[in-house]
Amino acid sequence: MRNGTIVKKTLFPSPNPRVEMYEIVYFSGGLRVKGLLAQPILPGEYDGFLYLRGGIKGVGMVRPARIAQFAQEGFIVFAPFYRGNRGGEGNEDFAGDDREDALSAFQLLKQYERVHRGRIHVFGFSRGGVMALLTAIKEKGVTSIVTWGGVTDMFLTYEERNDLRRMMKRVIGGSPNKYPERYEWRTPLYEVEEITAPVLIIHGEKDHNVSINHAYKLEKRLKEAGKRVESYYFTEFTHYFPPLKNREIVIMLSDWMKKQE
Repeated sequence: MRNGTIVKKTLFPSPNPRVEMYEIVYFSGGLRVKGLLAQPILPGEYDGFLYLRGGIKGVGMVRPARIAQFAQEGFIVFAPFYRGNRGGEGNEDFAGDDREDALSAFQLLKQYERVHRGRIHVFGFSRGGVMALLTAIKEKGVTSIVTWGGVTDMFLTYEERNDLRRMMKRVIGGSPNKYPERYEWRTPLYEVEEITAPVLIIHGEKDHNVSINHAYKLEKRLKEAGKRVESYYFTEFTHYFPPLKNREIVIMLSDWMKKQE
């Protein structure tokens, strides 16, 4: 069965009357993986929006209200749970082999009947920033990329987040000192030359979960490689933005995506 093939589609309770939702089982690298799809109730074709969540396992799990926000802006949104979650097969490995779940989700959107052909955007929040960039490095058909509070450097994450080191060593198989190649493989900064789509970076300067240095490094590398990049840095915000500002930025980035060719 081809990657991105929908195996099962089940109606899911939607928090928004203008958006319908489905839990999807799809095929990814020989595994049946789950995700959540949100689409406007009004008929018609819309741009695709691949939403790549942060965290790992139950932490940072996809929130229906969050992806409904983007669907309300006029997108068909698909958010993989990643392998091993919510009854899906396999084991999540923090931007390792589970990157295939993002790539297969991109293929799912390409094949989805209501998605405007040739227009799929990729969005990554927190750890999803790495997943978004890795997807854009591999997939040349990406229309635009947005990272919001996004991880870009796995070495830096290990260095900054003492609380995550034990998990990272367990999932990745060791520390960066012992297995630098495993952390390099998970760090898209080394391959930004392969990105063809414009990039929008959003980051809070008081972010203690994913430091602003991740955003600075990404912007620097993209500019060095001659890529199209815009950045919005917010001096007063952390990893999480207040609801009103959050809503404002959702509208802003949605408009930005729709303008990209």
